[in-house]
Amino acid sequence: MATSVVVLLAAIVGGLAFAYPSAAATTCPGCYGLTRVQDGLWSERGLTAAQRDQLTTLVADARRRVADFYGGRESDPRLVACFTDDCYDRIGGGGEKGIAILNRAVMLSPRGLDAVIASHEMSHVELHERLDGEVPQWFDEGLAVVVSDDPRYLGERCAGPVDAGPLPETLPAWLKAASADQQVYSRAGCRVSRWLDANGGPPAVLKLIDQLNRGEAFGSVTVRP
Repeated sequence: MATSVVVLLAAIVGGLAFAYPSAAATTCPGCYGLTRVQDGLWSERGLTAAQRDQLTTLVADARRRVADFYGGRESDPRLVACFTDDCYDRIGGGGEKGIAILNRAVMLSPRGLDAVIASHEMSHVELHERLDGEVPQWFDEGLAVVVSDDPRYLGERCAGPVDAGPLPETLPAWLKAASADQQVYSRAGCRVSRWLDANGGPPAVLKLIDQLNRGEAFGSVTVRP
């Protein structure tokens, strides 16, 4: 009987690893041929000293950006970073630069090895660590743009009038919109940036989280700039 249970559990774990390799890889990076660079950071074997320094520097910067915005970090996601496409494919990555996995880990592709991408994904994890419910996807993404201080979508792009049109509320709708036009990130980022300016800066997010955790609806506590 015990042997049957072990076999069944092994089959379940194997099935999950096959169906969700990114979740399995961030849970057990060593199982996918990755090696520990430092606490909470894993990458490929055989890195040069320069590559290791690059990773530790960008992770420290990304953690600082999140902590500076929130006044500290409540989350501590594991980061799994790849320098090669072969590595990223092996752990279940796609064409993205980075991605948050199950709100507990972050994967970085060879195209996303910088503090902006890392802190963007870490912002998602931090928000969901603090938040019991949900916010519209445009707010989650726009906030990540602001926390990461992404120069692609902020700065002069937010100097003029902010588009007041509707933005995607759900993740599927957001992914569809972003695949058609990456500047949806700029629209969301500028809208959140303007909202922060109008409501006292980063503390407004902490207040919003507190209100949402008390059961208030997002629309009742948020004003569109």
